[in-house]
Amino acid sequence: MRTTRPETGGAPETGGVPAPAPESPAGPGRTARVAAYVLGRLTTAAVSLFAVIVAGFFLFRILPGDPVRAMTEGREVTAQQREELSRQFGLDQPLWQQFLDYAGGLLRFDLGVSFQYREPVVALILERLGPTVLLAGTGTVVAALLGLLLGARAGWRPGGRGDRVSTGVALFFWSVPTFWLGLLLIVLLASGRGFMPNLFPTGGMVDPGVSGPLETALSTARHMVLPVTTMVAVIYAQYLMIMRSSLMDEKGADYLTTARAKGLRDALVRRRHAVPNALLPTVTLVFLNLGQVVSGVILVETVFSWPGLGQLFYSGLRVPDLGLVQGLFVVFAASVILMNLLADLVYPLLDPRVRP
Repeated sequence: MRTTRPETGGAPETGGVPAPAPESPAGPGRTARVAAYVLGRLTTAAVSLFAVIVAGFFLFRILPGDPVRAMTEGREVTAQQREELSRQFGLDQPLWQQFLDYAGGLLRFDLGVSFQYREPVVALILERLGPTVLLAGTGTVVAALLGLLLGARAGWRPGGRGDRVSTGVALFFWSVPTFWLGLLLIVLLASGRGFMPNLFPTGGMVDPGVSGPLETALSTARHMVLPVTTMVAVIYAQYLMIMRSSLMDEKGADYLTTARAKGLRDALVRRRHAVPNALLPTVTLVFLNLGQVVSGVILVETVFSWPGLGQLFYSGLRVPDLGLVQGLFVVFAASVILMNLLADLVYPLLDPRVRP
């Protein structure tokens, strides 16, 4: 006679052997996958940074020009003095030995010495970092807010008049060369021949002779108007186009139909439901542009003589100042790689569909 085993709520049996319990989402298996994911991203970032260091070192070595000749230009120096300068900066060593010395310095956070400034590269970078973060950070924030706002409106009603106008204007400015737009703004707004003559300064960060925190802040704000406007006009189209495309993809989602069926207004559906989900694809772009904040906008800083890292990099290229341009190149690349790494780590927290 066959008896029926009473149900006890335990694990089901198969052939007399208990079946394995289902794995908990927060169990050891998930922890291992997360650890493997993070380790993989860290490895990728390290390999990318190493490739940048190697490529940057040899790339700047093939630049035309003689650093020693540039340092002694306009002065009478003997051949022995030139040799001594080459020895001081390690330029008389074989190329492989120069690379090993440079790599060893990077491990000690030593980026070398600038040929033209005769100062440590790290000190020069720290001195110019503040103005660059102020200018490029302000431009990035304004461009992101403007692009996301216009992109949300354009993507909610694609093909309409507002979509055509905002998209056309954004793409026009995106295609304009940065230096040309900066020079055009100088001619129109600061040369005395445009609509608002001499209203905005054309270069520098603070007017000479300004003292006091309030006067300094106001003078800096006036100096930032033209470079920030140039930067925003060129890059805000990236945010607009991505936000527009993402919102168009979200428009047909079922959860929006449900929200409308509940009687929510169209503007409320867009603001509370569609836009937050459409923001996910812009995370990577935001982090990448945050990484470029450190590098600044080289052309903008050069056109407007902004005392930041971009202008410092340009001055180093003219010599060429190998120690300076190599150090800045590593800092620029490291900032972008770091922000890209953070985007890879943050994105799974925002979108459950890509979680390991």
